[in-house]
Amino acid sequence: MSDRYGTFVQSGLGKQVAKNLGLPIPVTLERFEAGEKVVRGSVLFGAAPGDDARLSTAVAEVLQALHTEVFVANDDAHKDALTSVGIEVKNSGDNKDKYKVLVFDASNIAHAPDLKALYDFFHPVARQVEQSGRVIVIGRPPEECETIGSTLAQRALEGFVKSVGKEFKKGITAQLVYVSEGAESNLASTLSFLMSARSAYVSGQVVRVGAGNALQVDWSKPLAGKTALVTGASRGIGEAIARVLARDGAHVICLDIAPQQADLQRVAGEIGGSTLTLDITAADAGEKIAEAAAKRGGLDAIVHNAGVTRDKTLANMDEKQWDMVVDINLQSNAMINDYLFDHEVLNDNARIICVSSLSGIAGNLGQTNYATSKAGVIGLVSATAKKLKADNKGITINAVAPGFIETQMTAAIPFAIREAGRRMNSMSQGGLPVDVAETIAWFASPASGGVNGNTIRVCGQSLLGA
Repeated sequence: MSDRYGTFVQSGLGKQVAKNLGLPIPVTLERFEAGEKVVRGSVLFGAAPGDDARLSTAVAEVLQALHTEVFVANDDAHKDALTSVGIEVKNSGDNKDKYKVLVFDASNIAHAPDLKALYDFFHPVARQVEQSGRVIVIGRPPEECETIGSTLAQRALEGFVKSVGKEFKKGITAQLVYVSEGAESNLASTLSFLMSARSAYVSGQVVRVGAGNALQVDWSKPLAGKTALVTGASRGIGEAIARVLARDGAHVICLDIAPQQADLQRVAGEIGGSTLTLDITAADAGEKIAEAAAKRGGLDAIVHNAGVTRDKTLANMDEKQWDMVVDINLQSNAMINDYLFDHEVLNDNARIICVSSLSGIAGNLGQTNYATSKAGVIGLVSATAKKLKADNKGITINAVAPGFIETQMTAAIPFAIREAGRRMNSMSQGGLPVDVAETIAWFASPASGGVNGNTIRVCGQSLLGA
């Protein structure tokens, strides 16, 4: 369903009416387009004063590889990190234009007074970020800090970033990336994604990058030669996931139930994939997936996307409605994962991506079964990530938690609730299925080996559960 209000306020008259009435004015978000640069404009880089330049150097290497135009203040503490990798930096004091990306290395902030460095960097340029711009702060995981001062200071970054995401408007996103010491070389995939148009509907998120096998990729086809399986791939978000993974070079095994066979074959045919008709709650689901994967040399990625809703208040919900939702949305994921692990169906450096939901984080009226299942998915990811760290095979697991996404399901929501879902976020609009798919493709990349155990909301920084 189209967003008629969002379209109306893009017109001259609509924008004036919305402005006079104090109504939200969502902008058209920039999204991925083939042939476009990763960063569609210039980058302003800054760093808090301090001796540790490891994260600044890692950022510099990413910016150099992307051939971006980089500005920096003359007195910046880590300007040398940029020039040392061959970047010809420009003086921000001579630049009156706007920036597409602001990147700040906050890793040297170790005490509460040091947080003033955030103000000193961002305050002068808060109005110089372009529409659909990006604000990215990079620090160290608070739980890994050795002193109380550094722990509180690094944790404080989260409040700053989430506030910026709500203040800057104009489709500008804000993210915080915590990078473990020694994992600086694993930053490239995450930083590239967050700076790009692929992350259009991801904002106010905290990403943790740690140890792992971050492999080199062809950024134009990062999944070339890989095999991915997507459950629930016949329509909606699942179809978008299958299309994006295929665009990035993967052969996609599209899985869905028998009643969706026609749509499933259509999607697979259009992307050059294959089909697997299967009920994922069946006792032999893992075995059937393993058989399909064996024909392709094993799985390099599996996306647990299939899910259902059976909404009723708890008092009115029957046992069948509870069991169906939990079995499909949660138990099937765990059961299939167990089979894949036990029978070594997943190749080294494979990626497991689960689809949770904002309901699993914030809860929702009439969705005790659905919210329970999607919260359980987050628990599944957290527990499995710990197991995978010890396995030393380079396999990772992460989850996306979509908010209001424009699909057939949300189109059936009553008007008032639908409009609230669209407007109650920093983007003042619903997301698209491709926004979820792009985030999953980032997780699925061989270059994302340092990203493990994360649950990232694709919700435009919804006010719910924030």
